Amino acid sequence: MSMNEWIESRRGASSAPTGAEVFLAATVVVLRDGDDGLEVLLGKRSSKLAFHGGAWVFPGGRVDPDDYAGNPDDVVAAVKRAAVRETFEEAGLHVDPDTLVHISNWTTPDISPKRFATWFFAGRALEGDEIADGAETEVVQWYRPQDALVQRTAGEIELAPPQFVTLLDLTAYRTVDEALTAIAAIEPFDFTPRFHFVEGGAAVCVYADDVAYLDAANLDAEGARHRLVMDASGWEYVRSA
Repeated sequence: MSMNEWIESRRGASSAPTGAEVFLAATVVVLRDGDDGLEVLLGKRSSKLAFHGGAWVFPGGRVDPDDYAGNPDDVVAAVKRAAVRETFEEAGLHVDPDTLVHISNWTTPDISPKRFATWFFAGRALEGDEIADGAETEVVQWYRPQDALVQRTAGEIELAPPQFVTLLDLTAYRTVDEALTAIAAIEPFDFTPRFHFVEGGAAVCVYADDVAYLDAANLDAEGARHRLVMDASGWEYVRSA
């Protein structure tokens, strides 16, 4: 199901939480210095997958029991192991767990039937040849962040909100060193989105520090803005909070 199809399926549907279990997951925003600036690796998920099938995402996946290495209390180490493992399994690339930089956390909205709490890390691509696993990922490709966003606007690729917002942030950086240094200096934000649907109009994904987070009636109220507005004319990310 595409992002647009998911949005339309939720219009008029129950806004009550599904009660779905939330699984811990990890993803890596793999970076390299390209000839024309910073590049990030994206992989197209198999269209057969129910969760974001056909979307272009960063390599990652669910944390497995073995990722805890016998220490169930060390969540940070577990998610880093999962991030490294999934990057190699899905994209054929190695990243160093000791130099991964925590960007953010994204939790699937509570109206979704399948939910993940995903730690996002940024890391430099090390040795390896980028190659799709052919199962969950159909193809992998390096993009300049701004080019990926242009292709999304043109309808050539599909992005989910976490990838869209992360790529927007990455457009500010020219090199891997610059990006990793800047990201390390910023407190990771915990994105726990809620969707409000404007009748006949946009779907508005609001985050915890937005004035309308708890009540759609406040979408036009004065106050802090932290939201992704999605409609037929395009997507707009607004953060004044």
